[in-house]
Amino acid sequence: GIYILIAVGAVMMFVGFLGCYGAIQESQCLLGTFFTCLVILFACEVAAGIWGFVNKDQIAKDVKQFYDQAFQQALVAESEPNNAKTVVKTFHETLDCCGPGNAMEIITPLWRHKLCSESFLQKGVTEFSSCHKKIDELFSGKLYLIGIAAIVVAVIMIFEMILSMVLCCGIRNSSVY
Repeated sequence: GIYILIAVGAVMMFVGFLGCYGAIQESQCLLGTFFTCLVILFACEVAAGIWGFVNKDQIAKDVKQFYDQAFQQALVAESEPNNAKTVVKTFHETLDCCGPGNAMEIITPLWRHKLCSESFLQKGVTEFSSCHKKIDELFSGKLYLIGIAAIVVAVIMIFEMILSMVLCCGIRNSSVY
């Protein structure tokens, strides 16, 4: 996942460079390339959004499996800090949950204070909720928030495409000094 994010960041930096440099140099070629890259990225985002919506149950299952693997690795490495503990703590703090299971007996005092968030520990046993349940709630109940964010990004990209084409056509129609 990290390599994908790095690659996407590099592509976005390159596309942004094309747009800025093309506008500064008033180059139709660079602005046209910028527009083409934006269209390709927009199509990829729409395809990824549709795929994610269709496969939301599989994605939730994969996220739960990822959490379980990180949780097991965090339990194995008790003394030294590692990435698995950081991942598990991030899940616990973000979703306000603790542990993969449904029963409080799973949470032993040995790791509860090391992996669970402070706010969760203050609630006590009565308000216990597993992270599997919270992940399911996130993908079923909060899907509209993800959709709203995707629509906002799509609208911004459409405006970028429109403005780059307007600038490109303006450069073509302007008189040469």
